[in-house]
Amino acid sequence: MHTFSVGQRHSMLNQIATNSFELIVIGGGITGAGIALDAASRGISTLLVEKNDFASGTSSRSTKLIHGGLRYLKQMEVGLVMETGREREVLHRNAPHLVIPEKILLPLTTNGTYGPWTTSVGLWIYDKLAGVKEAEQRIMLDKEQTAQQEPLLRTDILEGGGLYVEYRTDDARLTIEVLKQAVAHGALCLNYIKAEGFTYGENGKINGVELVDQLNGRRLVARTEVVVNAAGPWVDEIRAKDYTKPNTTKRLHLTKGVHIVVPYYRMPLRQAVYFDVPDGRMMFAIPRGNVVYIGTTDTSYYDSPDTPQVTQEDVDYILSSVNFMFPSVQLTPKDIISSWAGLRPLIHEEGKSPSELSRKDEIFVSEGGLISIAGGKLTGYRKMAARVCDRVAKWLYANGGKITLPCTTEKISLCNNAFPSREAVEQYVAHIAHQIAPCGLDKFYAQFLVFNFGAASEKIVTTFESLLPQWEQPTIAMAIAELDYCYRHEMVVTLSDFLIRRTGRLYFHRCTVEPLIEPLAKQLGQWQGRSSSTVQKWIADFLKAYHMAVEFMPSSVMVA
Repeated sequence: MHTFSVGQRHSMLNQIATNSFELIVIGGGITGAGIALDAASRGISTLLVEKNDFASGTSSRSTKLIHGGLRYLKQMEVGLVMETGREREVLHRNAPHLVIPEKILLPLTTNGTYGPWTTSVGLWIYDKLAGVKEAEQRIMLDKEQTAQQEPLLRTDILEGGGLYVEYRTDDARLTIEVLKQAVAHGALCLNYIKAEGFTYGENGKINGVELVDQLNGRRLVARTEVVVNAAGPWVDEIRAKDYTKPNTTKRLHLTKGVHIVVPYYRMPLRQAVYFDVPDGRMMFAIPRGNVVYIGTTDTSYYDSPDTPQVTQEDVDYILSSVNFMFPSVQLTPKDIISSWAGLRPLIHEEGKSPSELSRKDEIFVSEGGLISIAGGKLTGYRKMAARVCDRVAKWLYANGGKITLPCTTEKISLCNNAFPSREAVEQYVAHIAHQIAPCGLDKFYAQFLVFNFGAASEKIVTTFESLLPQWEQPTIAMAIAELDYCYRHEMVVTLSDFLIRRTGRLYFHRCTVEPLIEPLAKQLGQWQGRSSSTVQKWIADFLKAYHMAVEFMPSSVMVA
């Protein structure tokens, strides 16, 4: 079994240099992670490489919902709704601490996207297609009931509403948990390893990947039988490194989605709301602890996929949309405490606007054998992975007679079977809250720990208790205990890995971050034996992201 600890990184690099693999996956977002788990659990020797940190692209910048996509029913994408709708229950069962039922109110407005009859029928069909259990099936409300359900809504255009259930998650945490299971099933997964090119056999087929360690410049060639390109917004960039015939003219169409975060007291919603905006689109406002996050935009993006940024135009659009539907709130840019911009790697369709582009995934195979997957949704990652791995398994059998196991990821727990139900999660939260209460940490912190780390919270609390004598502030001691766990078990290399993608603090707890920056960076540098200049670079890199979360680029600066 391989490790998932930065402390073993040198040994892992040596394994890449000396071993050959049946499959190499390029890309450490949710799609690549899902493929690595599916493949490894079938008995396929698997290496996954990611040029930055895991989930550093789209997979940490989504709307963070596991949902069937009601809007796709309107576009008649019935198969997509059915597949992703049913996947919600699978993911909730496998990670009940991380995939949480969330009531969503759909207000019906004059000249809105959905009318009362179409909403009632649509949600009924949605319930049936998605296999929604009875307790979570839709409830239709009249105007008065809808206004009572959410008093912040404007009432002059309100005609009624529908109440239904989706699932809220943390996309980056979900990616990490899937990767941890992939490693537990035998995959080797490394971040900060860039794929720079391919090697080819005499038959013209790819037989290796040229890699560069982004941390020390070491160059490696990893030998393999199959390569899967799951690089998200960088899929076309990886495809361009393959000199063989692509066998398709299809290409990516990147669209940008922006979210903003405001304090809950400025928008005290009683539940999540999926509401109409003046230009005919729809938007989510989702409470999460002490904040509410709102989005998203959907605009074509032509700049570097490495640096999507929130513009003032994005912010103005979201704020005007919120203030239109919730007039008593009157949010301003000063209310924004964080934000993020992510890219959707969709398949280009001539003449279609970003919102009209299909969210279906597609697989391309080049003449050299490079398998690329693009499109898709967070919710459907497991099914996408199964389709890719079916192809890999078929190739391995045809070119060597290897017989692989069928897909079993539907039954692989992402919490090591620690929580048989959501009720068990709540009991565990109460247990952790009782443990940390004497140290001045409240139930909200217990919820934060369990949501992020599941049953590992107990181990983190034990480390926290041992660190308390060294630190006057228990929040710093706890953050270092979390960092210790992430360093040992979740491949945290830099400060940003921890504060952005392992704990979500930059997005959802930004006001708590400043006192943690220096002690966390120093501790991480000490564990890795890094120089003070490296530690200062980590701090500078994080502070750049920290300030960008509330400083928005003038729209005119963006490349059109």
